[in-house]
Amino acid sequence: MSGAVRDFGEVDGIPVQEISIASAAGLEASIITWGAVIRDLAVPVRGVRQSTVLGLNSLADYRAHSPSFGAVPGRYANRIARGQFAIDGRSFQVPCNEKGRNALHGGTAGFNKLPWRLANSTADSVTLALHSADGDMGFPGNLDVTCLYRLDGLTLRMEITATTDAPTVVNLTNHAYFNLDGSADVRDHELSVAAAFRTAVDDELIPTGAIVPVAGTPFDFRAPRPIRDPSDQHYDMNYVLARQPDAATGLAHAALLRSKANGLALEVATDQFGVQIYDGAKVHVPVAGLDGAHYGAYAGVAMETQNFPDAPNHRHFPSSVLRPGETYRQITEYRFSL
Repeated sequence: MSGAVRDFGEVDGIPVQEISIASAAGLEASIITWGAVIRDLAVPVRGVRQSTVLGLNSLADYRAHSPSFGAVPGRYANRIARGQFAIDGRSFQVPCNEKGRNALHGGTAGFNKLPWRLANSTADSVTLALHSADGDMGFPGNLDVTCLYRLDGLTLRMEITATTDAPTVVNLTNHAYFNLDGSADVRDHELSVAAAFRTAVDDELIPTGAIVPVAGTPFDFRAPRPIRDPSDQHYDMNYVLARQPDAATGLAHAALLRSKANGLALEVATDQFGVQIYDGAKVHVPVAGLDGAHYGAYAGVAMETQNFPDAPNHRHFPSSVLRPGETYRQITEYRFSL
């Protein structure tokens, strides 16, 4: 049995589809092939359907107004300084689409702005595929990517794989903005992050190369606390995860988000090295979202499990280089509970 599929528009003659899937426990997801977007993710909370991600109502709205809501950015999620990196002594240039200074989420036409192909769907899963040609946004090598979303109970599992025919760099994630109770400002949610360190950044959010402790700073989320900080600190920061994998799943606890309003909690577990916490301070969407919601500043928080920003330019960061014969893999689970 496959998930329900409907037309969601088209781009340059390529159809975009929306696939609806559900688990036996009542977790529901809506996935669109544009950007591999999680358009909606709803949990039953005491008999009431609660949407937990920010989503839009049309393909036109996504193309014009979405700050990567629910998408899979790539070929390199997050930032690359000046859009430049080198592999084996050969230099490459990615379009600098963030204020003309740095590359963000793969350049001007990253994976979050492309139509993916629906490879398979069942009642509780969707598999999408994308081919990124050699030279796409300046990245070397033909890259083939698959993204599987699967529901199991109250868990959404994401598995992304990629292979290449030439050395390249890869860093993929999901850029969902979470809001567990539909409030206008997510900063009253409690957040904890399993990280004692973060990658220090300059005023353009490019890592300096230093890895610094969070203790005694507004960036310390080791114990649960509201995202809202008394010093009005804005968060757009990569945390270095403690990485203590569970023997059964191979995934390590990364973060826990909880709404004090309805008691809904979301644990994020992953095999990745870092998690970018972004509080949504710059969100401003001029069109209505799901259920007519208005998405302004702090409407949702992103918890992007991934490699470190600008890792291709820092030898002591985990390598992001993928070579022929290897398989890039990223697995993240979003586990809901009351």
